[in-house]
Amino acid sequence: MSSALARYEDFLVKNVSTISSVESTLRSITWLLPGRFKDAELASEALSALLNVTSLYHDTLLAKIAQSDTRRKPILPVPLHTKYTRAWCEKNRSYQWAARAVELIRFTQLLIEMGLRRKFSEKNRWRGIVVIESIKVILRLVMLRVTRRPIVSPAIPERDFDPASLPPSSIHSSPTLVPTTPPTSLPATPDHLKNNHVPLQPSSLMMTPPPPGRSDSSIEDYLLPKALTTSAVRPSLQLVAPLASIQDWLAEVIYIVRPLIYVSMLSAHRHKDRALLTALAIDILSRNLRRAPSSSSSVERDEYARRDRDLVWYLFRGSAWELYTRPKLESLVEKAAHVPGLSLISSLVKDWVPLIDEYYYYTAL
Repeated sequence: MSSALARYEDFLVKNVSTISSVESTLRSITWLLPGRFKDAELASEALSALLNVTSLYHDTLLAKIAQSDTRRKPILPVPLHTKYTRAWCEKNRSYQWAARAVELIRFTQLLIEMGLRRKFSEKNRWRGIVVIESIKVILRLVMLRVTRRPIVSPAIPERDFDPASLPPSSIHSSPTLVPTTPPTSLPATPDHLKNNHVPLQPSSLMMTPPPPGRSDSSIEDYLLPKALTTSAVRPSLQLVAPLASIQDWLAEVIYIVRPLIYVSMLSAHRHKDRALLTALAIDILSRNLRRAPSSSSSVERDEYARRDRDLVWYLFRGSAWELYTRPKLESLVEKAAHVPGLSLISSLVKDWVPLIDEYYYYTAL
């Protein structure tokens, strides 16, 4: 088994650009499948889940290859989110496995729900959803206990480089294979640059002052965004400050358990609008209790901004979806169906609308 895995890894690193292109093409196809044939949504979600899981494995493998190559220097700085989550994955194994498990569940939860809906009763389907959300809550609480900081999403580092940019030396070996070629030495200094101690004379353009009517603001506007910030030089684990007060902990815990409370109320066959209002009230309470991050805490500010944007999903649930959002969306689809260039988009949206009524995880909290 290990030899087969090693051969696959060797094949991956030798054909990384082609595999990335195939993944991107197949991911686009998944948006076109629903409504095309019987159980098309199941085939679409199965393909999407398979692509997400394999991409997670590929990203992990390629990140190891990129980090092991000492000659590789990234052109762009590593995103702060990637820097923070990678530091926790490398520091703590419990965080690493909990974060990966959460992502695996997130990739496959809709596919699991589709299988439950076809094989079991409605009551057992909701029981399965409650079990899934319970596992996710436990894993997120584990990450919260380890980091003592707000949970960011995704909890694992994302790919921060182009696979095609891997140097040729990385294409001949993988983390599980013995290198087939020894590392080459650094390029030698050209002869015409050796013993070159003559100072470079300043150019006349550098010595000439700018015209009276011209300012240097354009140069400053170009350089300021590229200057280092406090977040760029801060240690990776300190990019998000620890939770300091009981109020901070309470805000994070109730945000984590909110989806479980929502699906528990839905599975008990209570009024769905009551469950929706309860989840919305918990979301607003968590938002009011959470701390205000400092201006330099960009990772935490981005996470809170994402949570605020997710409030839009409440328009796709309960009476808000049935009485407002769906009629508006269906009316827009009908109008766009007669507009050249928009008819394809309207047909895709029309095929996706019934799936929101049938499956919870299409618009999960």
